[in-house]
Amino acid sequence: MIATQGSSMTTQPLLHDLPLFPLGTVLFPGGLLPLRIFEVRYLDMIGKCHKAGVPFGVVSLTQGSEVRKAGATAEAFSAIGTLATIQTLESPQAGLLQIECTGTQRFRVRASALQKHGLWTAEVEAIADDVALEIPDDLRPTSAALWRLVDTLEERKRRQGNEGVRLPVAAPYRFDDCGWVANRWSELLPMQPALKQRLMELDSPLMRLELVSDFLARAGIVE
Repeated sequence: MIATQGSSMTTQPLLHDLPLFPLGTVLFPGGLLPLRIFEVRYLDMIGKCHKAGVPFGVVSLTQGSEVRKAGATAEAFSAIGTLATIQTLESPQAGLLQIECTGTQRFRVRASALQKHGLWTAEVEAIADDVALEIPDDLRPTSAALWRLVDTLEERKRRQGNEGVRLPVAAPYRFDDCGWVANRWSELLPMQPALKQRLMELDSPLMRLELVSDFLARAGIVE
């Protein structure tokens, strides 16, 4: 399904015939993505990816809908997406899969094709991971606000005894890293998918964090 010549996308950045999952959301590296799957084209795709232990690509829809309907607008999606690795898979009933995925590496679609059974596949090129950058002093309130939010959610989970409840932010936490903090806020904030997509595509994690901080300041979350 996925052809590479190295042990990772770092040594060989091209993936061929990567199965794509166009969604009405944006997956960031390090982000969590729960999905309920019932369409035949994706049941088969996810089953094969899980069995082989390989990722699939999440791309944000720019046209069309997640579920195919007769006469609906054709699907179109952003050229930059994120690889999703399946962490858990459950099948509570026939024709239904529930999975939880983690975003790993961003990629750029070089060519894509719609297969006869309705599944998109693509040749993609890896986009370099964010450079680790310490959060500058003027943006530390943005990191501190995220730390307080995560701490509040963890405390609420402990009080309620809901050990099986998944928090929207996954450990390991990196509250001192520009890209990680910017990505987590981008996932949590009520932004339009198109804006989240633009943030995800930014090469500069510092610029991404600055824009997120401006959004938080306008919302009164940070000063």
